[in-house]
Amino acid sequence: MENLDYRSFAPKFKALRDAIGSVILGQEAVVEDLLIVALSGGHALIEGVPGLGKTRLVRVFAEATQLSFGRIQFTPDLMPADVTGTTVLIEERGATRFEFERGPVFVNVLLADEINRATPKTQSALLEAMQERTVTASGTRYSLPNPFVVLATQNPLEMEGTYPLPEAQLDRFLFKILITRPDGATLWRILEATTGTREEVIEPLFSQAELLDLQRLLRAVPIASSALDYVVRLSEATHAHPLVRLGASPRGAQALVLAAKGYALADARPNVELEDIRRAALPALRHRLLLSFEAEVEGANPDDIVKQIINETKVR
Repeated sequence: MENLDYRSFAPKFKALRDAIGSVILGQEAVVEDLLIVALSGGHALIEGVPGLGKTRLVRVFAEATQLSFGRIQFTPDLMPADVTGTTVLIEERGATRFEFERGPVFVNVLLADEINRATPKTQSALLEAMQERTVTASGTRYSLPNPFVVLATQNPLEMEGTYPLPEAQLDRFLFKILITRPDGATLWRILEATTGTREEVIEPLFSQAELLDLQRLLRAVPIASSALDYVVRLSEATHAHPLVRLGASPRGAQALVLAAKGYALADARPNVELEDIRRAALPALRHRLLLSFEAEVEGANPDDIVKQIINETKVR
C-alpha cells in the first residue's frame, strides 16, 4: 500500500461500512461515524439505552479490522489499576523484583462498556491512554499498541446508577455518537437475523498496517484556508452563544477538521468541502458544550445549540 492515493480510500471505506452494516442493522449513520473516528485516529463515546447493540457494534468493528480487542466492564467498584495495570512484587529464586503487569488497556480496540457506571476516579484512568497513547506506572511510561482506539459505551445520564464523565475526559472523544431505537421495519429485520439458526460471521477486511496507511492518508488531505476559517468561526460561536457556559476547546476544532477530511475521502473527494464540516459538527461538538442554567430552564440541549450555530455561521 505504499502507492495508496485518495481513490483507494472510498472503496475500502464502503466495503468495511457495508460489512459491519450487514450485522448491525438499521444504524448506517452510526457505523459510518464510528469508522470516521477510527480512521481519524480518535476515540468515540457511543450513547444509547441498553439493548441497542452498542457492544456488538464495537466487537464487529474489531473483527472486521483484525485488530486486537479488549473489553472492560465498568462498574462502581472498578479501580484505576483494573484498567491500566499495576506493579506487582515477583519472588523468584530467593530474589524479589517489581514487575508491571499490563492491564486490558493494552490492545488496539478497547471497549469501555458502560463507562459512566464507574466512578470519576476510575474513568480518569483512561485520560493519559487516550491522549498520549501511553500508561505511566511507578515512574515508567509504557507505550500502547498502534493504532489505539477507545470505543466507550454510555447509558443516558438520566438512568439510575450513572456518573457524568469529567469534562477533560469528554474532550478526548473525537465524536459522541447517539444510537436510537430502531423503527418497526428494522426491528423486524433484526429479529429475523438474530433469532434463527444462522450465525452472523464477518470476514476480516483490513490488516493493522492497512488501517494505519488509511489514517496517514486521511491526515494528508488538504483543507483550504476558507474551510479552516469556517471551523474557527464555528468554534468561536460556541463560546459566544448566550446559553453556553463553556464552548468547544481546540480539540473540538481539530475534531471538525479531521472528521471533515474523513467524510471527503469517504465520498471519493481529495479535498474538504464546507458540507463535510457541517456534517461533523453535531457528533464533534455536542459533548464539548457546557450549557448554562438558563439553557436548562429553556429546555435547550447541545444538539439544538450546535444546529443553531451552524445555521447562523455564514461562509465568508
